[in-house]
Amino acid sequence: MSKEKKVKVKIGNRLGFWERNRLSHGYLLRKTILNWSISIFRAILLFGMCFLIVQPLLNKISISFMETRDIYDSTVIAIPRHFTTANYKLAAYLMTFWKALFNSTWISILVAVLQVGTCTMVGYGFARYNFPLKKVLFACVMLTIIIPPNTYMGSQYLHFTFFDVFGIFKLVKGEPINLLKTWFPYFLLCITCMGLKSGLYVFMLRQYFRGVPKELEEAAYVDGCGKIKTFVRIMIPDAKPILTSCFLFALVWQWTDSYFSGLFIKNHFTILTSNLSSIPMRLYEYYGQVTQTVGYQQQMLATGMLMTIVPLIILYLFAQKGFVESLSQTGIKM
Repeated sequence: MSKEKKVKVKIGNRLGFWERNRLSHGYLLRKTILNWSISIFRAILLFGMCFLIVQPLLNKISISFMETRDIYDSTVIAIPRHFTTANYKLAAYLMTFWKALFNSTWISILVAVLQVGTCTMVGYGFARYNFPLKKVLFACVMLTIIIPPNTYMGSQYLHFTFFDVFGIFKLVKGEPINLLKTWFPYFLLCITCMGLKSGLYVFMLRQYFRGVPKELEEAAYVDGCGKIKTFVRIMIPDAKPILTSCFLFALVWQWTDSYFSGLFIKNHFTILTSNLSSIPMRLYEYYGQVTQTVGYQQQMLATGMLMTIVPLIILYLFAQKGFVESLSQTGIKM
């Protein structure tokens, strides 16, 4: 910066706001008003969006600590007049919470690991290799993202009800195998990249690997690495950000899944969301009478839903930094 500009800056800093505005013929005031208006509008918009997201959760938290009479008291809005924790104890009993929590944890983690593992290999294959019908197969992957799962729900149900592989089971046992009410359908779908949101993970990983320079693989080949060793030693460590994102997405979506749990598990209390759907019926069984009000049923559902998402909130608190970093790095490389 030249000496003349430095002198002008010092003089401008010494002058008051209105004096500088007069010298700029009102431009400084207009610019300041515009900046403040944009800031206020942005703050109102962000507050409104956050309120729309947080308000239902705060409402459920408030309801979960109310007694039944507070629900029908028009003077009680957000803060319970009669505070109680009995709803959580009853919801834990109705949901067989600790058993369901254990089952949901190991199933969600195992499903997420299987999905990430298979989708990583498929995404890498689409990104790096040419093979017959490559574009057609990738179009099928995109269709699994676009087409709603309800479209082929009946087909999946019948397929796993009368499960058979080239007629082998029917030849040996005389009839197909019924895999419903077991965890095998989950894992069979995951290892074949047909699990919950698997098409999305394949697409994300394919886009990531396409952005990785081929020189890294070529250098590994020159050093004597084969294709498998290059994939395991070079590509996977470099893909940790996108793998973290896919794993967390798979874990959360599996945890809150009601599609596969309702289709395969039925009324077995393995997934927390399956338990929540049967709370009203079990309320009647617990009390031995059908006198519970609709409001109390909804209160139990709200309490159980909060108990369901608490582990996810804890997971987010511990994995927040890595998750945000993985998304940011993935966005840069894609």
